[in-house]
Amino acid sequence: MDFLHDFGAAMREHLRLVEDRNAAALDVVAGRILDVVRADRLVHAAAAGHSLAAVLETFYRAGGLACVRPLFHPGLLPLHGAEASTQLERVPGLAATLVAQAQVQPGDVGIIFSNSGVNAFPVEIADELKRRGAFVVAVSSRPHMDKAPARSFAKLGDLADLVLDTGIPAGDAVVSTPSGTTGALSTLCSAFLWNLLLVRLTTLAAANDVTVPLWQSANLPGGDAANERYLGRYRTQVPML
Repeated sequence: MDFLHDFGAAMREHLRLVEDRNAAALDVVAGRILDVVRADRLVHAAAAGHSLAAVLETFYRAGGLACVRPLFHPGLLPLHGAEASTQLERVPGLAATLVAQAQVQPGDVGIIFSNSGVNAFPVEIADELKRRGAFVVAVSSRPHMDKAPARSFAKLGDLADLVLDTGIPAGDAVVSTPSGTTGALSTLCSAFLWNLLLVRLTTLAAANDVTVPLWQSANLPGGDAANERYLGRYRTQVPML
């Protein structure tokens, strides 16, 4: 795809490819999350660095799934120190603490966003989730993961039960210019896959007479009242609420 001469058109075409190549996998994940909803369990969302934009997409937003708990440490967010956040996601041990605090149970689902899938944090999160019986989904780029050097005992794709492949070329940014390479794709692709998943989930739930707990916009009439029931229902399990 020629991202340089028409980035918008090429991006739209890439998203179509992402949707097509992940269609069967999205159906599987939707079924797993429907099981979570039925059993009143949780989806655990994790990432580090700029992949945290995808975790934010999963958490407490209009139209989003209410039974989501982020596996999050402030130091992983670049706004708390850009260089430090990069170093922290390479440090072993943090994942075990966060997963233990979340009291992950068999039947939970873990969604791990990591474009490269090689740093210690996402890899160890996947390992810790699997040890506790969760179904682990990676949202990653297979091409980037194949080329990037491993920084832990495995790569994320080796541990995940299923990979939603963004298909992004190694390096994330795809437009070469005299100033350097720009036009990163991972945030757009990750958010797109998550919302494709939500639509599949709610469609499947409707066919099975299951109500999915979805947040409403707090900036519309009745939004606060509608959300209050989910705040009360999930606050103990999801203290970030």
